[in-house]
Amino acid sequence: MGDWGFLSKLLDKVQSHSTNIGKVWLTVLLIFRIMVLGAGVDKVWGDEQSNMVCNINTPGCKNVCYDHKFPISHTRFWVLQIIFVTLPTLVYLGYVLHVIHKEDKLRQKYAEKRGTKLPKYTDDNGKLRYKGNLLRIYVACILTTILFEAGFIVGQYYLYGFVMEPRLMCEEKPCPHPIECFLSRPTEKTIFIIFMLVVACVSLLLNIAEIFYLICRANKGKNDQHIYITKETHC
Repeated sequence: MGDWGFLSKLLDKVQSHSTNIGKVWLTVLLIFRIMVLGAGVDKVWGDEQSNMVCNINTPGCKNVCYDHKFPISHTRFWVLQIIFVTLPTLVYLGYVLHVIHKEDKLRQKYAEKRGTKLPKYTDDNGKLRYKGNLLRIYVACILTTILFEAGFIVGQYYLYGFVMEPRLMCEEKPCPHPIECFLSRPTEKTIFIIFMLVVACVSLLLNIAEIFYLICRANKGKNDQHIYITKETHC
């Protein structure tokens, strides 16, 4: 299914700038989606159209029946799903690298006494502080990922469901009459489809959990700041 190495390297960089839940999500994405899809999907699916057997030899009938049942193959659908789901994360990575580069310059100017502005989003160790625009960008990227993930799950259900039926009935032209076609290894493919669906649902739940985690973390930070200001005013 192509070389996923470049995408994997980018996602490895994202891990160091993500929350703990975000790191789990990236691990699930890399191991249970990208690696499994790249290693096993060709052996399971292969050339499905060539392996499909129909009880008629009318030219073009088999091609039309397959295209009607599978407007896009499962493998290409999952590749598109991974690309769209990872896109917001890559946008976040680009913004984070820009913020870190900008704040490194501020820290350098402050050390050389050429500036008075301290870094806002990183500490002395380069660890990110999720607040302000950085927090909003991160949350927006996660919400976009949730929408893409949910959209692809619903789309898969409406395109061809979650079970690979062994028999396919077709009445499309140029077939002269309703015919039967039989798909290869339907049980094995159904197991693979369910596995990818479960992994997608787990990823979706992790994204939702991370949203709640960030909200709780932001509220805790506001409460701590309020307590600090109150004590300072009291003194």
